[in-house]
Amino acid sequence: MYQLQLERCLTDVGHWMSANRLKLNADKTELLWTGFRRCCLTLSNRGPKLQLGEDTIVPTNDVKVLEMTLLSDLTMDKHLSNVCSAGFRRLWQLRRVRRSLDMVSAATLMHAFVTSRIDYCNVLLAGAPKATMEN
Repeated sequence: MYQLQLERCLTDVGHWMSANRLKLNADKTELLWTGFRRCCLTLSNRGPKLQLGEDTIVPTNDVKVLEMTLLSDLTMDKHLSNVCSAGFRRLWQLRRVRRSLDMVSAATLMHAFVTSRIDYCNVLLAGAPKATMEN
């Protein structure tokens, strides 16, 4: 029942977008069923699929919204992992050119590439469990 209502809603959004010279891109549309961790594990990728016109949208375990990765149980574990790995990658790249730079230029590059990546969307981590931040 909810699936049918959601499909109708998406169809209405698609019609509204067409009327306003916009296009709903089904290739970039992602579906994430959320809930408690135990419920999400039982669903995994077998949750109900949505029909959007001729396209079928299959649920995933995580979605990326504005470079923010959300899991089906709405935890930030994967996002934090992605931020850490991107930061270490940038530091490794800076290490290769460090000898060619003075201290001020190296610090500027570090702040531009690493700190900005850490600061992006950090407000969403406010109130996150301490265990999440320690991983």
